[in-house]
Amino acid sequence: MIKSMTAFSRAEMNDNGLTAAVEVRSYNSRYLDITLRVPQNYFSLEERIKGMISEAIARGRVEVKLQVQDAAEAACRFEIDETKAAAYYQALTELKDRFGLNSEVSLDQLAQVSGIIKPAEIETDLDRNRPLIESCVAQALTELNAMRQKEGDFLARDFEKRLDDIEAAIDDIESASEGLLDHYRARLQDRITALTQGMVEIDPPRIAQEAAFLADRSDISEEIVRSRSHVRQFRTVLRSPEPAGKKLNFLLQEFNREFNTMGSKTGRADVSHTIVRLKSELEKIREQVQNVE
Repeated sequence: MIKSMTAFSRAEMNDNGLTAAVEVRSYNSRYLDITLRVPQNYFSLEERIKGMISEAIARGRVEVKLQVQDAAEAACRFEIDETKAAAYYQALTELKDRFGLNSEVSLDQLAQVSGIIKPAEIETDLDRNRPLIESCVAQALTELNAMRQKEGDFLARDFEKRLDDIEAAIDDIESASEGLLDHYRARLQDRITALTQGMVEIDPPRIAQEAAFLADRSDISEEIVRSRSHVRQFRTVLRSPEPAGKKLNFLLQEFNREFNTMGSKTGRADVSHTIVRLKSELEKIREQVQNVE
């Protein structure tokens, strides 16, 4: 069944003080376009995460945000910039002596200076953290695909209903086109009578010949057969497990080609009106297909 390209999911996992959270958003796109936001310490996992995404999603713009919090004791260490602290202490001392101040330079004054006390740079244990992160990414992708599938099921039901309407309209066009020979014979007779005001005798064999020529030129039986074939193919693609968006787009182009040919050939107003309605229906389907993976 088809999948939508628009969805959102979020997954969070915890293990021994390590928390991984993954948000995934997907949008319409002609190709697979992946954007990752990961903490600096986890840049080395980018290719692995991209590989997981490409295995789960065939088409669409995919934005992934990874957040990692490590509450282990090693991750909570701080370090002191002694050079900066000494320079700042020296500056405060000189300022105190210059203006004859009696107050002492306090620890609070030093601690308030940005950069003197800062979190220690801890080397990330990727071997320990990788399994949890990959599991979290996998869960987020599974939930994203479930949402894409749910939306795809809704689209498929809408397509099936519209295909039923298209099939019924094709039947109507075929029925209306069956009497083309009689239609053109009567129309030719009426036009000749109107132009000559009955002063010229109508030659029935010549009228029949001209009517047959017009009917043959207006024959749309091949286009009707191909249109029905496109309907069957469209339904087959809808039920296929493979990505369907590009194939459906191609079939819609073929539909339009057949209906345009019918419209240029037919000489009946009722058939032309039906074809206009069909092309409007195809446009509605095309808009929806842009969201199919």
